[in-house]
Amino acid sequence: MSETRKIAAILVSDVVGYSRLAGADEDRTLSRLRGLRSDLIDPAIAAHHGRIVKRTGDGSLVEFRSVVDAVRCAIEVQNGMVERNAGLPQERRIDFRIGIHLGDVVEESDGDLMGDGVNIAARLEGIAEPGAICLSEQAYWQVKGRLDLAVTDLGPTQLKNIAEPVRAYSLQIGKPAQAKLASPATYAKPAAPRSRSAPAPIALTTAAVFIVVAGCAAWYFAGGSKPTATVAQQSAALPTPAEPAKPLPHLSIVVLPFANLSNDPGQDYFADGITENLTTELSRIRNSFVIARETAFTFKGNGADAKEVGKQLGVRYVLEGSVERNQNRVRVNAQLIDAESGAHLWAERFEEDIADLFSLEDQVVARLANTLSIELVKAEAAKSARSKSPDAIDLVMRGQALVFKFIQQSTKEEELDHAAQALFEQALAIDPNNVDALVGAAYTYHLDRLYDWKPADTDYEAKVLAQLDRAIALDPENFRAYAIKSSYLSNSSRPNEALSAADSGLAVNPNSVALHRQRALAENGLGRFDQAKSDAQQAMRLSPRDPTMGTSLTTLALSELGLGQFDAAIDANRKAIEAGFRSNIPYIGLAAAYALEGKMDEAKSALAEARRLSPKLTVKWAIARNPNVPSLFEGLRKAGLPEE
Repeated sequence: MSETRKIAAILVSDVVGYSRLAGADEDRTLSRLRGLRSDLIDPAIAAHHGRIVKRTGDGSLVEFRSVVDAVRCAIEVQNGMVERNAGLPQERRIDFRIGIHLGDVVEESDGDLMGDGVNIAARLEGIAEPGAICLSEQAYWQVKGRLDLAVTDLGPTQLKNIAEPVRAYSLQIGKPAQAKLASPATYAKPAAPRSRSAPAPIALTTAAVFIVVAGCAAWYFAGGSKPTATVAQQSAALPTPAEPAKPLPHLSIVVLPFANLSNDPGQDYFADGITENLTTELSRIRNSFVIARETAFTFKGNGADAKEVGKQLGVRYVLEGSVERNQNRVRVNAQLIDAESGAHLWAERFEEDIADLFSLEDQVVARLANTLSIELVKAEAAKSARSKSPDAIDLVMRGQALVFKFIQQSTKEEELDHAAQALFEQALAIDPNNVDALVGAAYTYHLDRLYDWKPADTDYEAKVLAQLDRAIALDPENFRAYAIKSSYLSNSSRPNEALSAADSGLAVNPNSVALHRQRALAENGLGRFDQAKSDAQQAMRLSPRDPTMGTSLTTLALSELGLGQFDAAIDANRKAIEAGFRSNIPYIGLAAAYALEGKMDEAKSALAEARRLSPKLTVKWAIARNPNVPSLFEGLRKAGLPEE
């Protein structure tokens, strides 16, 4: 048998306490591990050019071209597990230990690897803390200048069956190298740049559809109901976290709505469009935490104090400014404020032709990135796909403004949707390759399908899916296209495809509320409730004052119901109702959860309201839309819902 000797970076991983987990609930544990492999581990290995040499039951042996790739992959996996374990009791958490070594290995003719390089990596995995990564000295020296994590020097360590002690280093996920962020000039060195093909090392959790869609949730996210409560009512009804659950990254920021200084209220759409695009570009910055547009716009026009905004939203920075448009010229004044001290870190004026609008936005983001000494992810593919036509750009921004208006309206939704659709199609007539117009038009047709606003023979695969695929081909960085595609596929009973689309979008923009919701919806549809819960919670952290919070809450409630957490499901559904969520969804969830708890009076009352909103509601209907949530239809049967 032939063999080849070579130097390789070897990664070995293993589940902490696998026997205990399997003994407590083998089926659930195996199901979660399969889900982790397909949705997190294997994609991370592929993205970082790894080769799976063998599975070791609950772990893996993986070969990489370089230690840098191996460490990036390990960080991505461990970050992913932090998200997936959020909110779970200790006895149900899945934690990995990971060991990495650079050394001499022997490759057999069948691709298997043996030798000291493999043995040392395996022994390093054995001494790693749960959720941590243990590196040999040889591996550590390859990456030590690239890390932004807390590193503990374990010193020379005697490893089992290894003759000489090996100096080892432990990387602690979630603990930055510099825990205290001082002034912008003294930030810790940013983490290594991400390749364009690789997903950022952030939890890309997943989720699926409670496929009843009774309204519009947010721009480029269809799957919830129309909000009716005021922001004040929502704030009273919902938990508004003051800060994210984990330590803030270097850039935690909100872009407040830019003021319109054009002396023409009709230009508000233009200022809002600038704000939206800046939020999107900032979201591309690696390891950022960017508050969603929906929450940011609840502060529009109220003269909010930057320090108070930062305190409410749990962010370090506030970006605010103004827009003044004069025919084909646009002037933007922007200022960055430290929300902790209220100090102005910089202020600057930018001016461009309308045709160079995106160049102006890039200047603002680049200036901010340089001020904060952070890495800026350049979306080169997106820039090449941007329209050069001022008229097409203007039509798209007008269409987007109507979509946002649609979200807030309680009447004339169909008229607003079709007015936006006409504007997007006018833009496409001018510039057929305008990606934002393709995405906007696809979204309006998606709504037509959800609400039966078009003739039954409308070809939605062409109007929605084909246009989105074309947009993605022109601009692989357009995360909105992935969000709408995921929603369309979920509502077409294709949760696996919906999940894949959401994953692709989150690799581009890990701060997208819509994409986290879509993953949660898709994962619920697949019965992966732990992951769905984690993603729904992340959506709520990114947009804690979202006018469509009810959508996240009902998604979370379905996850809790699937996990058997009936009290939590009841609480989330009640909060969704208090937030103004107009749909049968929370009442269906309440009826099932109350019935499973034996509270039959409450169950029958909730079911009566659900049937008032949806007279044709049956158990068969619920099963068709949620085949992997048995507790849902079990509870509905107990509550008295007819089978057919």
